[in-house]
Amino acid sequence: MTTRYPRDRFDDVADGPRVGAHRGAQRRGRGWIAFAWAALATGVLVGIGVLVLALLNGSYSFDGSTSPSASSSASASATSEPSSSPSSSAPQAPAAGTPADQGTTSVVVLNGTTTTGLAAKASATLTSAGWKVTSTGDAGTTGTTATIVYYQQAAQASVAQGIAKSLGVTAVQQSAAFPNADISVVLGADYAG
Repeated sequence: MTTRYPRDRFDDVADGPRVGAHRGAQRRGRGWIAFAWAALATGVLVGIGVLVLALLNGSYSFDGSTSPSASSSASASATSEPSSSPSSSAPQAPAAGTPADQGTTSVVVLNGTTTTGLAAKASATLTSAGWKVTSTGDAGTTGTTATIVYYQQAAQASVAQGIAKSLGVTAVQQSAAFPNADISVVLGADYAG
C-alpha cells in the first residue's frame, strides 16, 4: 500500500535517485548497529562499575599480593591455627617485636563489634606504646567475639606478637584476608579498651 503525501519543497531535490529525502527507504541493519553499540557501551560501564566496587570493598588490589578470592582466604584464615598456642611438636612462636621493629609495616585497626569508638581507643593505645597505626575503621562484621591480630607474611609475625602484647591479647594468625595492610587488628567483644 502506497501512501500519497502532498507535494512539498523536499520533492524538488535532484541530487540523487531518491525523491523526497525525508521519505527515503531505511538502510537494512541500522537497528542492529545501534543495538551493538548500546550493548558494547553497557558492557564497558558494567565492567568499570564492578572494578570500582571491588577496589572500594578492598577485595582487589594492584600491589601484586592479592588473594585469589576473599571467600577462600577468609575460610583459610578460619581454619588456620593461631600461633599463640603452639604445641610441643610445633616450632616456638617468635619473640614479641617492639615498635622499633615495625619499619614500613602498615598497621590497620578494625572494630568488629557494635561498640562505637573502639578502634580509635585501640589505635590510641598502640600509638602511646610507640606503634604507627596507618588507619582505623569498621570491620566487615559486627559480631566478632575475640580480638585477633592478623599478619600477611611470616616475617611480620614478631611485629604482630608485639602489637598483640601492647593490646593485652594473645591471638595472632597469619592470613591473606586483609590485603590492604601488612598487619590488621580485628577487635572483638573481649577487648575492653
